[in-house]
Amino acid sequence: MSDFDTRAREWDRDKMHKERSIAIAAELERAIPLNHTMKALEYGAGTGIMSFLLKDRFSEITLMDNSHEMIKVCEEKVEFHKSYHIKPIWYDLEHNNFTSTFDIIYNQMVLHHVNDVEAIIDKFYTLLNSGGYLAIADLYTEDGSFHGSDVKVHLGFNPVNLLETLMAKGFKNIEYKTCFELKRESGKKYPIFLLVGQK
Repeated sequence: MSDFDTRAREWDRDKMHKERSIAIAAELERAIPLNHTMKALEYGAGTGIMSFLLKDRFSEITLMDNSHEMIKVCEEKVEFHKSYHIKPIWYDLEHNNFTSTFDIIYNQMVLHHVNDVEAIIDKFYTLLNSGGYLAIADLYTEDGSFHGSDVKVHLGFNPVNLLETLMAKGFKNIEYKTCFELKRESGKKYPIFLLVGQK
């Protein structure tokens, strides 16, 4: 069982997870002209906090995660909210291809866990309809203290470098903005950016 599987039941009890999702969702709504016909994919959805905040903005939302327990929580929330246009699926996109297409793909605090960032961005591009949007929220480059030395992840990102990667893949109209600052009990602060590009 993965760390995310073991934490799934407690995930929504962390107030910061909700505060962060609210801030990112608000910035996403400012940055992208959303409309109710859009089909959305939240990649690495976790318990789907952000998608449930945005649930009335899209015709259909796919919640994709490779944690079985996170997806179970999503399924329970779909039933609770009677939001049957939200489709949770357990899927490992890093190691498999997916055939559906979407008008918007978004994720938060997921990319630094992805081993091959360029490969997943390639997949996002393929999964987007023409004119579709990709929105990535993640940490600015940090010193490794966010997760600690035991967790093997990317130590955040320089959004300028990420912007250049998206541009090389074919994305256009790319911009980014700081959208949240995560504060730890130690006093350490970790700013988070939202980067948006269009196919």
